[in-house]
Amino acid sequence: MFATSPSQVRPLPLAPFKSVLKLERRVSREGMVSVGGNTYSVPDATRSRMVEVHSLADEVRIFENGTLIAAHPVLEGRKQRRVHPDHRRALAQRHRSRTRDDAIVVKPAGDTVLQRSLAFYDAVGKVLAQENRP
Repeated sequence: MFATSPSQVRPLPLAPFKSVLKLERRVSREGMVSVGGNTYSVPDATRSRMVEVHSLADEVRIFENGTLIAAHPVLEGRKQRRVHPDHRRALAQRHRSRTRDDAIVVKPAGDTVLQRSLAFYDAVGKVLAQENRP
């Protein structure tokens, strides 16, 4: 065990520590970049097939030749897609009423569960309890 004297103790920095994982990724034919099991869009005008990705705790930043071309919030889970409407000419034309920060998140196919309040489940439990009484 190490002993520290009061002269060795330093205060923590005031700014939060932001670690960045720098990756090189290939842009797919669909204009998507895979990061952490999810895919993120890049603009249709992206010319390079290889891009640099900076993966932060809360954001994915995509660079082409040192220029930031896309930034997305990190998607939770895996096998999800995030397509920014401005990155797709066809989507941008169809969704002109959207704000600039709106994005389309495509989740994987599968079962979806409707979220209900706890009061709903309480009522269901009471009905089931009434049915089981003799």
